[in-house]
Amino acid sequence: MSDQIIQVAFVGNPNCGKTTLFNALTGSNLKVANWPGVTVEKKEGLTDYKGQKMNLVDTPGIYSLTSYSLEEKVTRNCVMEDNIDVIVNVVDASSLERNLYLTMQLLELGKPVILAMNMMDIVKERGMEIDTHRLPEMLGDIPVVPVSARKRTGLPVLLHAVKHHYQEPVEKKVVRYSDELEEKIAAIEERLRQKEGAQQFTRFTAVKLLENDEVTKEKHPIEISDLMDKNYEKEIINQKYDYIEEVVEETLFHKGQKEEKTDRVDQILTHSFWGVPVFFGIMALVFFFTFTIGDFLKGYFEVALDWLIGATATGMEAIHAANWLTSLVVDGIISGVGGILTFLPNIFILFVALGILEDSGYMARVAYVMDGIMGKVGLSGKAFLPMVLGFGCTVPAVMAARTLESDTDRKKTIFLTPFMSCSARLPIYVLFSQIFFPNSAMLVAYSLYVIGLFMAIVIAVIIGHVTEKSHNHNLLIELPEYKLPNFRTIRMYVWDKVKDYLSKAGTTIFIASIVIWFILNFNTSGMVDNVSHSFGAVLGHWMEPILAPLGLGTWQIGVALISGLSAKEVVVSSFSVLFGVNNVNSVAGMGALSAGLAQYGFGPLNAYALMVFCLLYTPCVATIATIKKETNSWKFTGIMIVFQLLLAYAASLLVYQVGSLLL
Repeated sequence: MSDQIIQVAFVGNPNCGKTTLFNALTGSNLKVANWPGVTVEKKEGLTDYKGQKMNLVDTPGIYSLTSYSLEEKVTRNCVMEDNIDVIVNVVDASSLERNLYLTMQLLELGKPVILAMNMMDIVKERGMEIDTHRLPEMLGDIPVVPVSARKRTGLPVLLHAVKHHYQEPVEKKVVRYSDELEEKIAAIEERLRQKEGAQQFTRFTAVKLLENDEVTKEKHPIEISDLMDKNYEKEIINQKYDYIEEVVEETLFHKGQKEEKTDRVDQILTHSFWGVPVFFGIMALVFFFTFTIGDFLKGYFEVALDWLIGATATGMEAIHAANWLTSLVVDGIISGVGGILTFLPNIFILFVALGILEDSGYMARVAYVMDGIMGKVGLSGKAFLPMVLGFGCTVPAVMAARTLESDTDRKKTIFLTPFMSCSARLPIYVLFSQIFFPNSAMLVAYSLYVIGLFMAIVIAVIIGHVTEKSHNHNLLIELPEYKLPNFRTIRMYVWDKVKDYLSKAGTTIFIASIVIWFILNFNTSGMVDNVSHSFGAVLGHWMEPILAPLGLGTWQIGVALISGLSAKEVVVSSFSVLFGVNNVNSVAGMGALSAGLAQYGFGPLNAYALMVFCLLYTPCVATIATIKKETNSWKFTGIMIVFQLLLAYAASLLVYQVGSLLL
């Protein structure tokens, strides 16, 4: 048994199954942080093989070690760190030719590399064959291990290879370039050794300098102008691919059948005309299940909440608890937090659906399908992926904009992403659409998602006109093979999202519920019997004339909207506390809230104006903090906050005033 912990970097193309394999090996032993100096998420996990401990590092998916995007820079820096002992290069065996380009670059680093041939089950299903004896010979005799992350096969063999090969020296030149290039590479290597001494990555550095790589030139400023009679980047790339073709020709057989099934499906899903309607149809289906199945399960949560409220009230009465304490626990905490938890089934179904779409390979098609529309507003279809992630949560969606190469595109995408309806807004849509639009609740809620997407596109057009024009975007994105979603991957994805939701309920919403209860039950003189004399009423009355033109001119709505800045779900719990409804999501609770709002003339039009405002106004504090961190600009963040607030006001004003004229 060795005391040394082997440091293993998992590197591979996007959608090669790298993260699924990483999760299969590490299980629940995950540690999530940020890479030093940047805000890209870093996942590490410990595993053990026959007494040998290994620390696995999951790097961002990349296509090459040429540093264009932030992800590529992070992965490149990671694999070149001294503490990384071995690189596990995860490749999609069903798309061997595309994956091997990154492999060739990794081999030039001179570190031990193990090739994990993932998705071998798919290779077999398609009738393809890979010669796993000849392949390692052509790659410098590195270990080649067939695995299937989805079926969890080959994992012990992979760990065995890591344990027994991580210290092996790598000296062979796998790709031998033309004599001209090899002479220039040798000359640059000699100059590097003279100036910097012996280095582990000398050949890799020499090749990148010959490619005129900006990052390498900045880090290794040596004089090579006499060798650079032309740009050799394209020539080096072509010679790498020439060798990859030789490898594929000698090791891969019957590959003609490999994409037949995917191509048939893509004839519909990525069709130039039908692709967009199909996408909206799929999202409509997602919300159909979110409402139908979610509402069925929600009923059980409502019964449990009713029981908890009654039991708690009875118990506190039995121990003669003070009235203020009973009110705090029952009317404040349980009603506020419990009311939000009753929406958990809807949230759960939404995340399951998004997880299935992502793991099946469809989400990459969304970027391809939307590329034409996004191109007209000055963005790549790739920018649509963070926006789609915004349907789940805006925070990771904003962070996902890092994959875009241009800083201008990143900021523009960050600016647009909050207009996607995150899961935190779903409880607002569910509650008010079911109260005021009982026969078309799903369609009303779905319309808000469409409005958010429409507003993002319109704003992108406006930004494009008032700022300098963006460069032309050529979308280069992998369309992975369709596959059956992996249950384990989806389970981990959904649990991670549900855990965040529960964590928010136990922290942000818990604190917000107490704060709201306090401002509704106290003023400068102490506790009040009449809520209209409370701090909250004073604040709400101050906002009444501002919100009145929107059809939202009641002080309770003003307080609820302010509370929504902490987390959008808090708007629902605020209505529960403000109107004294213990289980706002139950049939009785919705009836009570409807009756309370009706006293102020609040009807369906007011409800829709409220939902539009909640869709568009300033995002939660967690999102604001993430935007500041990602852009490193308070000015950008401040402009964004003010703009969204003004846009929400204008849109709600338009909905209510025009609606009042028409209805």
